[in-house]
Amino acid sequence: MAEPVLSFLVAEESPPPDGLYKLPALRVLSEIASSLSSEADIEQLLDRFLSTMIRLAGADAGAVRVLTADGRGLRLIGAIGLPEDVVERESIVPVGCGICGQAVSQGAARNDRVLHVCKKNFGAGAFGSRCARVVAVPLQHKGNVLGVYNLFMASERTIPEEVQLLFASISEHLGMALENVRLTRENLRITLMNERQTLASEIHDSLAQTLAYMKMRLDMLRQAIVKGDKVFAEKFLGDVDDAVESAYSGLRELISQFRHRMDPRGLVPALEELLQQTREKINARVEFVNLAPDMQLNPDQEVQVYRIVQEALANICKHSFARSVEMRLEEGEGQYVICVTDDGIGLYAAGHQGPGMHFGMNIMHERAERLGGKIKIKSRVGEGTQVQVIFPATRRPLAP
Repeated sequence: MAEPVLSFLVAEESPPPDGLYKLPALRVLSEIASSLSSEADIEQLLDRFLSTMIRLAGADAGAVRVLTADGRGLRLIGAIGLPEDVVERESIVPVGCGICGQAVSQGAARNDRVLHVCKKNFGAGAFGSRCARVVAVPLQHKGNVLGVYNLFMASERTIPEEVQLLFASISEHLGMALENVRLTRENLRITLMNERQTLASEIHDSLAQTLAYMKMRLDMLRQAIVKGDKVFAEKFLGDVDDAVESAYSGLRELISQFRHRMDPRGLVPALEELLQQTREKINARVEFVNLAPDMQLNPDQEVQVYRIVQEALANICKHSFARSVEMRLEEGEGQYVICVTDDGIGLYAAGHQGPGMHFGMNIMHERAERLGGKIKIKSRVGEGTQVQVIFPATRRPLAP
């Protein structure tokens, strides 16, 4: 049986003579830089530049690998000029394997003709007699190796110093791309976890509390029925009926809230959108007075403020019969004050203080506590309602 040999890559152009690498180097780095902002798939990007690496080094074959998720292996994502059986066997190799392992552990390119490790792992004849040297170029970012390029040479041709320096630049650029992908995935994972936590909190704050109230009232209703107390039985039955209505309404609002997420531009545009929705729901004059144009809140704080205002405006739309609504943002004495005021019938008007509003107020107080602040509510029958959210204003330090 004939000994397997490396298949030759037909290069588009021969490598330039020593000392004439500046223009190709600039072209390659420019192409990489432009690809970093436009390439959707980082593995396709790495595979695409494999032929460039082979051409610059005058190699006969090559492969590109990235670290596996557990950091213990190197996964093959692209190969040119290698026999198919070698590609299949090298789909994943240990991170410390041979020349690749040396490049990963040392964080520097390796150039070696000692191939006994490769031959031991993949068969004595796997690379054939034509493979005289292997070059391993690590892909790294800030000292962390994230992958490696392998270049297989059929001769003892020396790689010029200019090309070795270019490989270092390519390594850093593509390593940065790999790190950006990792950070993007990590941020996506954190975002998903935060979304789930937010959803769990919303369910706890609204539906779960209402169901707990219903369970308590059902126990009282059962006791009243057993005792034959018709008056209390009817009262508790009415409470359960109100709670069911509140739970149903709350669930619909919760679904609506998550279908219409907070404006990604930030808190102020989101509040302006809430006020516009209020204008469309009620026949009233709705004003926004912003005396704190530079509020500095983190995303979680913005969500808590947004939900408090959303609940306050929802109560106005449902119960107040207001003709005028004002929302005011203020900052002073190290704190933010957000005030929602209406001139309606008042919070404690007869028939407008059922379980739904009761739970809504509790949720608003809990959200204010998460901000490190408090809720103040002022209301008199026939004279409207004012809801104030007061919490510390934490300023980010100026950069030195």
